[in-house]
Amino acid sequence: MIRVLFLAQLREQLGTAELQVADGGITTIEALKQHLVVTHADWARFLFNNKLLVAVNHEYAKADVTIKSGDEVAFFPPVTGG
Repeated sequence: MIRVLFLAQLREQLGTAELQVADGGITTIEALKQHLVVTHADWARFLFNNKLLVAVNHEYAKADVTIKSGDEVAFFPPVTGG
């Protein structure tokens, strides 16, 4: 299983904070996003936003990063601080 987290504003937009996804055939972040959109078509506009950030196991990652069972993938909007 892959633990998928949706943080900050994205959590409210999608209506969920966390999912567990069976990892069968899901080997990249891009594949995970495709899988999520198949299940939740209305999420596409949020998950395929080019400003969306992703972290795998608490480290920033790009769409082609390999993921595996036991990984935690977090999606979140850009953050700013002051």
